[in-house]
Amino acid sequence: MSAIEKFEEILENRHQYAKDWKQRTGGKVTGWLCTYVPVELLYAAGMLPVRILGTHEVQDVTDRYLFPTVCPFSRDALAQGLKGRYDYLDGLTMSRTCSHVQGTFDNWRNYVPIPFSHYIWLPCHRESPRAVPCLRGELLDLKQAIEKFTGVTVSDEDLDKAIELYNTNRRLMRQVYEFRKSDDLPITGAEAMEMVVASQLMDVVEHNKLLEDLLAELPNRKLDREAGLRLMMIGSEMDDIVFVRMLEELGCTVVIDEHCTGSRYFWDDVIPEEDRLGAIARRYITRWPCPAVSSEFNDRGDRIMQHAKDWDTQGVLLYQQKFCDPHEFDIPSLAQNFKELDIPTLVLEFDVTIPFGQFRTRIEAFLEMAELEVF
Repeated sequence: MSAIEKFEEILENRHQYAKDWKQRTGGKVTGWLCTYVPVELLYAAGMLPVRILGTHEVQDVTDRYLFPTVCPFSRDALAQGLKGRYDYLDGLTMSRTCSHVQGTFDNWRNYVPIPFSHYIWLPCHRESPRAVPCLRGELLDLKQAIEKFTGVTVSDEDLDKAIELYNTNRRLMRQVYEFRKSDDLPITGAEAMEMVVASQLMDVVEHNKLLEDLLAELPNRKLDREAGLRLMMIGSEMDDIVFVRMLEELGCTVVIDEHCTGSRYFWDDVIPEEDRLGAIARRYITRWPCPAVSSEFNDRGDRIMQHAKDWDTQGVLLYQQKFCDPHEFDIPSLAQNFKELDIPTLVLEFDVTIPFGQFRTRIEAFLEMAELEVF
């Protein structure tokens, strides 16, 4: 079985993977609801960090818990807890970003039995000189709470090992992304997304091994179709592999992305310092920002435009989860920037109640228009 096939298998059986890991290692499994949760700290305590994901199924169990104007992803994620699909979790963690995900966390903590939960207050003003010290204090609180819950003392050596493993993980995924710059692409956007989402569900040691296998396979791997238009995806949380496969079947390939189940999650490393918690805090304050915590648009915009150029982007899909205000505010500025670069853009609003057929029609029309401009 190839590394890509293994990633796909783990995504399809992610709950069983976590249960098997728990039984095999005797460790605890902790869910997390935002990429600003420091997975290094959880792993250093012997925990398996598992991102809470939805199923993209229409559901109605969250109506009594969340307002109807909460984004579909947050509602879907809470539904999985209420339905008992994460009944193997020992803990749940959340870092303050958007109010919608916070609503998921609060309701999960209140109405889904779980032994341990912890909320991390992420500073709003990342540019403040007090931001890193503030977050470091929050991480110290998390460390002490984990130690009390597990009975495990997290040493500097434990933190060093976890930081090294996750930095290696990020470096290897960036190396895979370098292959997507090629004219002769060896990997699709859907396959790359499976790799990244799997990194948010698996033991980092096992994921690193699969990444090494994948990097050995890619030089000799060829797609069984033409790459078509080179597309960039930017927007809200996106783990809907089925949608991305459908998108690429229409005559394009996603060569680069900017979302929290893509490059935004893993692009920046922890720079080691003697103060380990301070180093982790600095990484999460200065990392590629989500619009929900970005106080300056250029902080994101400049990096996005550079990626678009580096990966030779020919078209851009700007998307948002319905009711996702941070990304909705982001889209006009990004669209204008791409217009100045003569790169066509398509804006889509995601909702699990919208049939793919509507998206398919709009995407087909966009690709036809974009190809006329590019080719």
